[in-house]
Amino acid sequence: MSDWVLVTGGATRLGREISLAFAKAGWNLICHYRNSEEKAQSLCQEVTSFGVFAQALYAELENEDSCLGLYKQASEVSNHRLACIVNSASLFIPDNAHDFEEHQALQQLSVNLMAPMRFGKWLYESRLNKATNSGLDATTGSSVPKHSPSIVHILDQKVFNLNPDYFTYTVSKLALERIVSLQAQSFGPSLRVNAVSPGLIYPSGPQDLENFKIASNANLMGIPIDPKQVAQSVLFLAQNPCITGTTIKVDNGQHLVPTPRDIMFVVDQLKQNNK
Repeated sequence: MSDWVLVTGGATRLGREISLAFAKAGWNLICHYRNSEEKAQSLCQEVTSFGVFAQALYAELENEDSCLGLYKQASEVSNHRLACIVNSASLFIPDNAHDFEEHQALQQLSVNLMAPMRFGKWLYESRLNKATNSGLDATTGSSVPKHSPSIVHILDQKVFNLNPDYFTYTVSKLALERIVSLQAQSFGPSLRVNAVSPGLIYPSGPQDLENFKIASNANLMGIPIDPKQVAQSVLFLAQNPCITGTTIKVDNGQHLVPTPRDIMFVVDQLKQNNK
């Protein structure tokens, strides 16, 4: 019997690549979406060709009730065999320390930080309940999924390469990066917690394609980051039972190339200077 993974924001961009990677590896998929129902349903139909089950579920992630509703639906769909949650959904709203709007800041913190905290708490509680109800230890016995249960958070190389742009987004990801260790310490041995920190892999915000082509090569390897390799790193963490409290940087070394501002704005300035 295959285990299930819940991928938040699983219908588009990196979330889609992660969903495909898990499905191709034999995992059943729960694809969370908010604004991409058609893409989520299409993805679920596509992955059934790999011989797995898939279900698309809608939810907003800004408040506890909505998150809990998604978690309960995912548990029911998976027959309580949810073995991994990948927190891929995020909000990315431009602001800075001196002019952020509080309602947008709180919205980003809710989606990027609080939702992963909640899902971790609930998955941990479910593992304890299963062990208690079956009279088995949380790490042994038939109540345990095939794969060691885990959470994988999606971070951003910005947390290791600070600049003042996208202030609230960066704050939320900085906190999430610290939570990796704290959750791992709190949830072991029932639940592992890890993270993947990708670099620039898709155009973001107001970035145009010309800017993206230049910016995506601004790393130590001098080539764009392959989103499929980021997804494979997420899958690796979910399937390796010996890893917890760890963040893998999949960014072609971008975190080692300091910039005074977000790389998009650096490229814009270079283009202006070269005119």
